Amino acid sequence: MSSSELSDPTGTAAPHGGPLRVGLIGYGLAGSVFHAPLIATTDGLRLDLVSTSDPERQAQARAEHPRVRTVDTPQAVLDRAADLDLLVLASPNKTHVPLATAALEAGLPVVVDKPLAATAAEAEKLAALAEDRGLLLSVFQNRRWDNDFRTVRKLIEDGALGDVQRFESRFERWRPQPKGGWRESGDPAELGGLLYDLGSHLVDQAMTLFGPVISVYAESDIRRPTAEADDDTFLALTHAGGVRSHLWVSATAAMLGPRFRVLGSRAGYVKHGLDPQEAALREGLRPGTEGVEWGVEPQSRWGVLGAGASPRSGGGDPVPTLPGDYPAYYAAIARALLEGGRPPVTATEAAAALRVLEAAKLSAAEGRTVRIEAVT
Repeated sequence: MSSSELSDPTGTAAPHGGPLRVGLIGYGLAGSVFHAPLIATTDGLRLDLVSTSDPERQAQARAEHPRVRTVDTPQAVLDRAADLDLLVLASPNKTHVPLATAALEAGLPVVVDKPLAATAAEAEKLAALAEDRGLLLSVFQNRRWDNDFRTVRKLIEDGALGDVQRFESRFERWRPQPKGGWRESGDPAELGGLLYDLGSHLVDQAMTLFGPVISVYAESDIRRPTAEADDDTFLALTHAGGVRSHLWVSATAAMLGPRFRVLGSRAGYVKHGLDPQEAALREGLRPGTEGVEWGVEPQSRWGVLGAGASPRSGGGDPVPTLPGDYPAYYAAIARALLEGGRPPVTATEAAAALRVLEAAKLSAAEGRTVRIEAVT
């Protein structure tokens, strides 16, 4: 099939006044596991067009979403901008800026998987273009809707911890052998490595809770013999409000630490394990699946709240974990497009996080703390 030809089981597009028609570029892990299922189960949205050059992934997309049309190039999607109401980019990192630019210039609102860009300057340029065109531009920071993060946020808002002094957050894995692909490429153009991958989530979460960062210290290593990009990185952030965030991302952690340890003037909170939504999506479950309590974890995995004791020795009180809610992201996107208003994650917020990631990269390279100037 040529890039200009469509596979269209229905032969029709969404009628005017119907659900917003969504185009999706990329059907790898991000596109097939996260974006497509969440789009397809969001009221007001319809997954209409998918672009992937892999014939097997095209067949997969049509099997999983029978009404979807497929093309084999991003340009084939852009050529049909007039038939779409939203474009979602789940393509490799290096394509985010050029494709988002082209989509905005074609008049399409855009959702971009993280990271939005390689630099804060590129992100700010995209934000300015979107504002100039009066179009939505948002970044898919789904981890703001993780069950454990939602719980931490509520504990802070409720004052259960007192004044937070230190925030520890980890995404650790044990993967002694690199999997390869662009995500682990050492080519700077690919934006591979954990700093810009999982680190994007951790920095976004820390800044969502505690605001702007004024200084960054980072240690970044390539531990595995055949790895090309950072696979073991630590960041120490100082927020303008005084909170210190310590963040770890690693593919070489033989023993996993707690997902969160948050220490306050009144109490601390410790939580192990991962939000269950990604595992559910990988298994083919969908929000709204009959008999599935979406994002809910068993009591045995709840975190604990307490002071002066170790959770491993029975100290602290179990805290029910709030349900994870990835569907809330695309529900908010639909509302923003249909009713107006702010998207759930803005390009300006993404630019602020990218300034931190850039500072971390410089800090690790030069072995020093890097100050971040306030943006006026």
